[in-house]
Amino acid sequence: MKNQKLILHAKNIRKNVLKMITTANSGHPGGSLSAADILCYLYFEEMDIRQDNLKGIDRDRFVLSKGHAAPVLYATLAEKKLLTEDLLSFRQINSKLQGHPNMNYVDGVDMSTGSLGQGISAAVGMALANKIDENDHRIYVLLGDGECEEGQVWEAAMSAAHYGLNNLCAIVDLNYLQIDGNIQDVMNPMPIDEKFAAFGWNVIVVNGHDYDQLRYAFDLARKQRRKPTMILAHTIKGKGVSFMENDPLWHGSAPNAAQYELAIRELDGE
Repeated sequence: MKNQKLILHAKNIRKNVLKMITTANSGHPGGSLSAADILCYLYFEEMDIRQDNLKGIDRDRFVLSKGHAAPVLYATLAEKKLLTEDLLSFRQINSKLQGHPNMNYVDGVDMSTGSLGQGISAAVGMALANKIDENDHRIYVLLGDGECEEGQVWEAAMSAAHYGLNNLCAIVDLNYLQIDGNIQDVMNPMPIDEKFAAFGWNVIVVNGHDYDQLRYAFDLARKQRRKPTMILAHTIKGKGVSFMENDPLWHGSAPNAAQYELAIRELDGE
């Protein structure tokens, strides 16, 4: 897919993220907007997920380890025409689109997540199961940078390298911010790239908003024969909305109606 089409899909994803969170008056816009280009690339170019194989096991799978960014997953599934639920039911009573993704309710959600650190552990198990079953499909998992402060992440990293899970590709959404501020001030997990390399991973560092760099990184990951791959994607929290960018206050705050309209005008003007 040409980059211009990916850009248009990502814009629609960002607009729907904002629409969902504003309607619910609840949610996490900052980390959803920073990850939009990554999920857009995964679902529209990298992974072999389609309506006809959505409920099967013979396809690539994605785990949103930073489960609070559920809006970007739902918006991406909707943009791919894989989601039947109404996006505006997000976080409403009895809605299947909960604040964290639930695999029991939503087709296309491959793992229920929310407690940080558990998603990558599940992804390691899925990749190992594929190895045992001789299923050559790949497992992708997206983590937050603040999530890398969790010890469980590093247990999973050690396990993935130990079993040589070259069918596992993890991505860290490195926007340097979490709910309480800069990750290096809260509980410094840096240098994340050197840590994963020390744990035996193949590490690639890219701009997470550049589709050419993402394409290069995922191509390299598929060629890796011995190790799991970590793509460290430098991103901007709140990407695409100027008053949200690089501001930790938008980690988990919903815009009001006026802010929503301003944000949509900015995105439409890109």
